[in-house]
Amino acid sequence: GIMGQADFHRNDAVIGLGGGATTDLAGFVGATWLRGVRTILIPTTLLGMVDAAIGGKTGVNTQEGKNLVGVFHQPYKVFIDLDTLETLPRNELLAGMSELVKYGFISDPEILETVLNDDHSTDPSSDVFAELVTKAVAIKERITTEDFKESGQREILNYGHTLGHAIEHAERYKWRHGAAISIGMTFAAELSMLSGKLSDSDVE
Repeated sequence: GIMGQADFHRNDAVIGLGGGATTDLAGFVGATWLRGVRTILIPTTLLGMVDAAIGGKTGVNTQEGKNLVGVFHQPYKVFIDLDTLETLPRNELLAGMSELVKYGFISDPEILETVLNDDHSTDPSSDVFAELVTKAVAIKERITTEDFKESGQREILNYGHTLGHAIEHAERYKWRHGAAISIGMTFAAELSMLSGKLSDSDVE
């Protein structure tokens, strides 16, 4: 209704400025209004920058579960400004690191080495942090371009999300997404070890 009242046409654009939930909602609105208009996303959280705003996958939560309503709609542009993280609460930043670390596990072990060994890896003003975000965005962009509608390789991006989403649902979404995913990744690693597919040292 609001879009119609604002006389929103095909040559207009939806702009999503905020965290992952905001950019997801903006992407969903942009995808469904007039069957799709341009969407410009400006994520202001680390999780939004390295995950939610990249790849065109939008989702809206319902009481029955997470992201059950959604659509694939590639954004027209995504603008990432690390300066917006300077006012982000520390716990939000660290929660976002779980999605960044995920890319280390699924694609680039150098990300893990940097996070483990460089004290500047969680400092948004550092060059090290900027490089980590750049690597993460590049990995997600590559995977989602090759498999836009998640019919194959893109599923690897869900590492840690099976149990993670269950935790979020059970806790009525009071947990930060990144916190739940970090537990989900640990859980998946333990299962892999129990099934003989991962060594004790790799799990550690």
